[in-house]
This record gives sequence, structure tokens and C-alpha cells, in this order.
Amino acid sequence: MTKKIQAVYQGCFKNLDEIQVSPMSRAFLFSDSIYEVIPFQNRNLICADEHFKRLSFSASELKINLDVEKVKKEVDHLFKNSLCNDGYIYYQVSRGIDDMRSHLYSPDISNETFGYLTPIKFLSRPLKVAICEDIRWGRCDIKTTSLLGNVMQMNNFQDKNCDEIIMHRNNIITEGGASNIFFVRDKKICTSKLSKNILPGITRNILIKVIKENNLPFEEGDFSIDDLKQASSIWFTSSTKGLASVKEVLDCNIKLDQNDELLLTCQALYKAEIIN
Repeated sequence: MTKKIQAVYQGCFKNLDEIQVSPMSRAFLFSDSIYEVIPFQNRNLICADEHFKRLSFSASELKINLDVEKVKKEVDHLFKNSLCNDGYIYYQVSRGIDDMRSHLYSPDISNETFGYLTPIKFLSRPLKVAICEDIRWGRCDIKTTSLLGNVMQMNNFQDKNCDEIIMHRNNIITEGGASNIFFVRDKKICTSKLSKNILPGITRNILIKVIKENNLPFEEGDFSIDDLKQASSIWFTSSTKGLASVKEVLDCNIKLDQNDELLLTCQALYKAEIIN
């Protein structure tokens, strides 16, 4: 499988299975790294500039030296040398490679870069989800590879056949394990306001933009699990999910309408936006 996946590591383009990473990489030892997932459909990159801007923000917050023009060139090379119509490019930047493992890093360390392109079919299907506590660190607005909290909670519900999770802190909804959350309550679209506990999702931003342009009833704020239990529809947004509706919330008696007018409107507006 990996023999067919084109990748780049430290500026060298190879098949993914030919890449060798040092065990002293700070990404490997400390998750001291950031990343982006840039989707493309019908040979069109979706919001690539927004992804590069967010990568730059993450690098700035972690004080990782980033050559964003190098990133753009390598992403462009992967994309132009692929025959895939639909897929995504994963791109990761670590602080670098240490001589010896240490929490303290050298001020002149050179960063380490890695990326690959893989095909994917963007098939939207209703999701089964679970509600759980948000146990992640306090800077979820930075897109780092440190995702253990997400991994733990998502896998806790895998045996229940759940596709995603809805996380909360002190009963206030934050986001999904790999997505932002929207829901309709009292005929109004609701989503959690941005904070250091929430990643500013690119798909989230696209959807909010078209919601406002079309004057749909909308509110960003602090919403509780009790608010969610009054929802007529719930959906997740992400670069790979697009807009994915929720069909069932585990252990919650919520009647969700897959044909909710505002849900269908948002799906249509989002699709039109990314096609254009």
C-alpha cells in the first residue's frame, strides 16, 4: 500500500515506504510537531492558503521556525505529480532532530518536515457518536500531533461502533475527536465559540461564512450538553468529513432529523462553496 503513496521527507521526494525517520526526532519523542491536512476534490485544493496560515499560527505559538514557502512548494509538487482526483495531503513539521533526548531544545535546531498525498473518497454518511469528557491539553487551538487525549476517548467507544465523540469540559461542549460540532436548536444553528480549547477548523470557517452570507439563524457561544439534548439535528465538520450528520448519540434519547431543513441547507451551501 505505502509503495504507491508519494511522500516527501526533509525535501527528498520518495515513496512512503522508503522514508526513514530518526528515532531522535522530537516528533517521535515528544510530539513536538504540528501538521495540516489539505483536502482536494476534482483536482482542486480546498482552502490551501487557510491551511498554510493555520500552520504558520501553530508554528508561531510553539516557536518553531517555519519556512512556509518551502511547505507550499512541497505540497504543490506532491499535488501536481499525483493523478488522484480526490484525496488529501498530510504535511507535518517538527521542531527537529535532537542529538540526545532532552526536554530542552537547542535554539539553533533545524526543523524536520514530512508530507504525503493519498487518495480518499469523500463519502458522507450519518454518524453514531458518544458524549465524553474532554481530557486534552489546554492549547487545542494549536494543531499539534499530540493527540493522545483524542485517541484515548475515541477508542474508548470503538467497541460501541461509534464513529466520533462529542467532548465537553464542565458540561460545556468543546468539539469532536477530529471535528468541530454544529447543531440546530429552536430552529437556530449553534456552534461553540472559539477558545484555546477548540481548533479553528477550516471547514468550520467555510460553513460559518456561507451561513452568514445567507442570513441563516446562527449563534456562536457556550453550549451545554443539555442544550445539545434539545437539538433537532447535529453535524460535524472537518477537512475529510465535510459536513457529516449525526444519526445517533449513544445513551441519549435525542430524536435527530436527517432531513432537518437547516442541516440540508448547510450541506448544500457548503458543497456549492467548495465546488466554486
